[in-house]
Amino acid sequence: MRGTLPAVPDGFLTLRDDAMRLLESWHAPDPQQEQWRADLLAHCRANPDALWKQGPPQHLTTGAVVLNRTLDKVLLTLHAKAGMWLQFGGHFEPEDRSVHAAATRESREESGIADLVLDPRVVELHRHELLAPAFGRCAEHLDIRFAGVAADEGAFAVSDESLDVAWWPADGMPEATEAELGPLVRAAQRLLADR
Repeated sequence: MRGTLPAVPDGFLTLRDDAMRLLESWHAPDPQQEQWRADLLAHCRANPDALWKQGPPQHLTTGAVVLNRTLDKVLLTLHAKAGMWLQFGGHFEPEDRSVHAAATRESREESGIADLVLDPRVVELHRHELLAPAFGRCAEHLDIRFAGVAADEGAFAVSDESLDVAWWPADGMPEATEAELGPLVRAAQRLLADR
């Protein structure tokens, strides 16, 4: 079936190069992150269409966690397909100029915060299976994650991909979200405190 897919657009090949540069230069903070760094790099090397939604069932994706200025609240989206509170993010588009630009675009679209700025440093990597039928042929996300800061009194909006968007205490997220995103939020707090 994959042999019948159209050629990978040039934009995705450039993005794959950018992703590989990011992954090659990033210093993983622990053995799990190093394993995922190696996995993501291997996937990029083996699949020229690694970032393309029509590529292999395992897709490189990107996104960001958004904290308030005091870093004690996190802005989350109630993801329509996953049915849980998550960070912003998703698939690459051919017009994205870099992995960071794609994460910024996704975060702005899903949060409704048009002037959201993300720190250019990678916060963490994540690899997770997608079990819900709503995800279609996409079986796994290999995620490169960033972090940003927004004013918690500022306006945000709910996108078509979300059921809701809301601020949560960083130490009081829903139980399933804490299990999924707790390490990301704490890594983002450490990284952004250093800005």
